[in-house]
Amino acid sequence: MKQTSSPLPLSPLTLGPIHWTPAQPPLIMGIINVTPDSFSDGGRFLGEQNALEHARQLASEGAQILDIGGESTRPGADLVVEQEELDRVIPAIRSIAAADLGRAISIDTYKARVADKALAAGAHIVNDVWGLQREPDIAKAAADHHAPVIINHWEKERQSDIDIMEQMKRFFDRSIEIALKAGVKPREIILDPGFGFAKDAAENIEILARLEQLCDWEYPILIGTSRKRFIGSLTGREEPRDRVFGTVASNVIALMKGAAIFRVHDVAAHKDALAVAHAVYDQQRT
Repeated sequence: MKQTSSPLPLSPLTLGPIHWTPAQPPLIMGIINVTPDSFSDGGRFLGEQNALEHARQLASEGAQILDIGGESTRPGADLVVEQEELDRVIPAIRSIAAADLGRAISIDTYKARVADKALAAGAHIVNDVWGLQREPDIAKAAADHHAPVIINHWEKERQSDIDIMEQMKRFFDRSIEIALKAGVKPREIILDPGFGFAKDAAENIEILARLEQLCDWEYPILIGTSRKRFIGSLTGREEPRDRVFGTVASNVIALMKGAAIFRVHDVAAHKDALAVAHAVYDQQRT
């Protein structure tokens, strides 16, 4: 893998009001979908008040980051025009920021203008499912606000004859270059292998099994397996809400392989499970 920068090994992270060091338990990111059609909880938290109430609940359960998204990325989901996305996310972000929950707020978007407006409204982090490659100006929006970026791996067309981890590393090389050229600092970059994004069950399992190869790159790794289809294919659970235990298992494995941040629907279950796993992992490291 080409090194485009020289980050220190898992440096401390500053994410808005959250300051985290590798010696601490992992960070939990709670999901707030202000959408009518997300695969697991579409419509439940649509609207400013519903989003705020859910943010309070996730914060009380132990989420340090609240990830707000206004466009579903499930297969077959309708595209959302920019203004509609803004109308969904900005009121929610403003209300949650005003509530002063002491949590970092992340905007889940690939649109540069949405990211810019969300950061101005009180968000602290940009979470781009297209890894800064669909609208590269999103990196400049993040840099202008001194906001960390989460670079998610998503390539709808990939070469079947190239190792999936090698493809992912090449993708991250391009995204990191975009980020650094825009002014994002190396310590403000987080990588997400993109479980479920144009990947079948076998590929998701392989990525999880080989996750330490990404962690060795020394950027913090965010994991987003929550209630995903491949969890259902392994457990036989058709309903996304029934995939909690399988999700917890996948995230415990990821933590033991070095992951640092976990994007989940079910915060309370993960807080307990990851606390136990972290205690063992931390002892192994020392």
